[in-house]
Amino acid sequence: MAMEVSMCSSSGWGTTDLSPEEERILVKDLALAAEAATKEGDTFYLLSQRWWQNWIEYVNQDHQTSVNDGSSLSEICDSVGSTSLRRPGLIDNSILISEPALEGSRSNIEIHDTLLEGRDYVLLPHEVWNQLHSWYGGGPMLPRKAICSGLSQTELTVEVYPLRLHLLLMPNGDRSTIRISKKETVGDLHRRACEIFDLSSEQVCIWDYYGRRKHALMNDMDRTLDDSNIQMDQDILVEIIGTANGGAGGGGLMQGNGSLLDDPTVLADPSKPSLGGFPAGKISSRSYNTELSPGNTGVHGLENTSGVTGVSTRGSSCGLTGLVNLGNTCFMNSAIQCLVHTPEFAKYFREDYHREINWHNPLGMVGELALAFGELLRKLWAPGRMPVAPRQFKARLARFAPQFSGYNQHDSQELLAFLLDGLHEDLNRVKHKPYIKSRDADGRPDEEVADEYWANHIARNDSIIVDVCQGQYKSTLVCPVCNKISVTFDPFMYLSLPLQSTASRTMTVTVLACDGSALPCPYTLTVPKQGRCRDLLQALSIACQLQPTDKLLLAEVQGHLIHRMFNDPLTLLSTIKDDDCLCAYKISKLKTNHVYLHLVHHIEEQITCATQTSRMNAFGTPLVVPIPRSGETKCQDIQAVVLRILSPMLKEKESGQGDIPGVGHSVAAWDQTTDSVADMEQVDTNSQKEDGRIPEHDPSLPLPLKLVDEHGVCIDLSIKGKVIRMPSSSCKLVMDWSEDLLSKYDTGYLENLPEVLKNMPAPKKSRSEPLSLYTCLEAFLREEPLVPEDMWYCPKCKERRQASKKLDLWRLPEVLVIHLKRFSYSRSMKHKLETFVNFPIHDFDLTNYIANKNNYRRQLYELYALTNHYGGMGSGHYTAYIKLLEENRWYNFDDSHISPISEDDVKSAAAYVLFYRRVRDKDGSLSNGNRPS
Repeated sequence: MAMEVSMCSSSGWGTTDLSPEEERILVKDLALAAEAATKEGDTFYLLSQRWWQNWIEYVNQDHQTSVNDGSSLSEICDSVGSTSLRRPGLIDNSILISEPALEGSRSNIEIHDTLLEGRDYVLLPHEVWNQLHSWYGGGPMLPRKAICSGLSQTELTVEVYPLRLHLLLMPNGDRSTIRISKKETVGDLHRRACEIFDLSSEQVCIWDYYGRRKHALMNDMDRTLDDSNIQMDQDILVEIIGTANGGAGGGGLMQGNGSLLDDPTVLADPSKPSLGGFPAGKISSRSYNTELSPGNTGVHGLENTSGVTGVSTRGSSCGLTGLVNLGNTCFMNSAIQCLVHTPEFAKYFREDYHREINWHNPLGMVGELALAFGELLRKLWAPGRMPVAPRQFKARLARFAPQFSGYNQHDSQELLAFLLDGLHEDLNRVKHKPYIKSRDADGRPDEEVADEYWANHIARNDSIIVDVCQGQYKSTLVCPVCNKISVTFDPFMYLSLPLQSTASRTMTVTVLACDGSALPCPYTLTVPKQGRCRDLLQALSIACQLQPTDKLLLAEVQGHLIHRMFNDPLTLLSTIKDDDCLCAYKISKLKTNHVYLHLVHHIEEQITCATQTSRMNAFGTPLVVPIPRSGETKCQDIQAVVLRILSPMLKEKESGQGDIPGVGHSVAAWDQTTDSVADMEQVDTNSQKEDGRIPEHDPSLPLPLKLVDEHGVCIDLSIKGKVIRMPSSSCKLVMDWSEDLLSKYDTGYLENLPEVLKNMPAPKKSRSEPLSLYTCLEAFLREEPLVPEDMWYCPKCKERRQASKKLDLWRLPEVLVIHLKRFSYSRSMKHKLETFVNFPIHDFDLTNYIANKNNYRRQLYELYALTNHYGGMGSGHYTAYIKLLEENRWYNFDDSHISPISEDDVKSAAAYVLFYRRVRDKDGSLSNGNRPS
């Protein structure tokens, strides 16, 4: 489709002769053609999502609104936008750029590292970009190439973030940073390095360089950087080794420390193609164990160091082999290292485990996960190996757990949980699981019930994972109504212990009953500092003994008005300040079709000026009044509900004085009809007459109430027999308190609303005292009520009840995995607790925490591995501390780099998942009922 395009001469860019609809159709046609013909190597351009959305709205001005949900470009062009008629200005990609390019250069433009497609940018084929750019101009251009990816290398993807490599020239010490596609070859990288440093190819060889060491020489010129395990932000050593005339290299080949001539692996092979002055076969790709000399302040001069601090991960001894970081895979590497260094697993997978693979288990991964893990474990325990790139294992993992595909950071504990479950199902010795119905305890001895549950579990689940990692805990539920006790014994793979005691805040909330059943009452609660409104409501429901038929409406009060309602239970508590005032209005769940009016209190205030005047000012705490949402409502019905809510605040009167507005006979005096709200409220309040608190009412004294709608129109509700039509929920009630009413009601309950944070004495416990792992375990085992949305169905009451739940440890595994709950997750946020937990390394004694008192053996455990998480959620890093039991020495496994550490350095605030191994008795027996390994 050919169309003439005209430009404004003033700016070089401007409107075309095309209508918005014609622009849309032309771009759609170009996009369809490009999508059908896309191939590897095609160029795509990044375009700001903000500008793109403006253009979409402009060209779809005659349609309804829709949202870009990840559809193809042609589908988006057919999407609909707003009714905006404004034409977009110049294309502006500046929001995507973190570092501007050098003058006259496009290749040096750096974009932000955290951009997401669909949120920050869209990708346009070059035909679409060229057309838009011809119409609108602007920029800058951000071209990217399409590459093949996936296991079969047939999936096309745009490489938005090419590899960023840091070139280090030796011995000169010059540095440079380049961007290069991971599909480029080693030869391409070698050529780029020579161009940047103005060297000839015969002068240069390049090395895989990290951890301040030279490792594999990159001498396979046709191998891609991806296949060479080159990662983002990796260092590449560019070494000047000599020239034909003895120039830049300092007189031919480097001599002395760091010289290639000192390397016994230099072997002549004239048949190989030349690289850097040598036949390619002369230089082995095995470890060249050198590092920067300690005395150097710069990067000049490499020296051969035979005695280096730290352990090289290439050519290392058994069990000291690192894992290459494939790109944000430290979460996986740390978990894998802990598992492969579990002695029981190391022994099992290094022997013939294939005979136990369950190839037909529908719950497993058809044996592929077990095979991939076993192969990886054997590589890591093989002597003298280079760091292993776990590509095949990650590919198998992503196949069965798509949530771990790609190269985003994930939770190491979540991966660990999936691995243990997946390996168990792949290695389950039970080929046909029998159906077994568990029986309730019904008063039987715990030992009998526990053994029965465990036997039923083993009958369906029998694997090395169960043998080593699974224990059993006792779960007790008690019905708060009929006291029915339900006891079950369930297996566990790991324990997730809370750290809530160090991440809490105190909040005070005043509960007001909307049915007049109680006086306003403040409650001071302890809630998670980074919790949600649902956490506060849960704690408040327990504190005020909320009935299952009631619910709470949480609100903030400012200036004697309801400032905001917290309708979203996921609202962060951090948005509530310590000096805010909170109320929770208790209402009935049964009143489903009701409008909740805000009752605001006014009092007359005298103003002293030239002439004595007065005005009505708001005071006290507003109340919430539930009114049926039916078409017409009688004024006396609203009066009755308000009287009902205010009734607890009536002052005591002597017998015979019946001039206080209340409930009771007042309803009959206003209206003799039946089936009104007032009649129903009267029934509810009859029980309150016995204490003499609510006297009879003088029908000539209705409450001075006014209904104010959203337009500020006032409706007097003190007129007998008046019928009104209820407006929308945005209206409010206003009550003008007279001196007479103030003398009969105790409004002090409404006037002094406490702030969220009350002035409380400092806790006696020292803040510097570290949190103990035992304290975390006790919090995990503490009895607590179930949350309202997770209530238990009582088999005796035949109703759902908010039962109390108690967990007890009953049977402990050979390897006890403990997860410290440092992360709290929500829809849009993750928060980390940087709490130091004092966990024992030796003699972790759980004897007193076992509910099975017939087990007389001491339950002692020793730490042998743990994962650490450093930093925040967005830029964190995982490592593993592991003790080689044969050496009785601790090591830090940081991806491909391994170094020894002292036992004193094992404890830190970064500890995340702890691995404990049972200290065996002298006879080597176990005490949890599992078969010995």
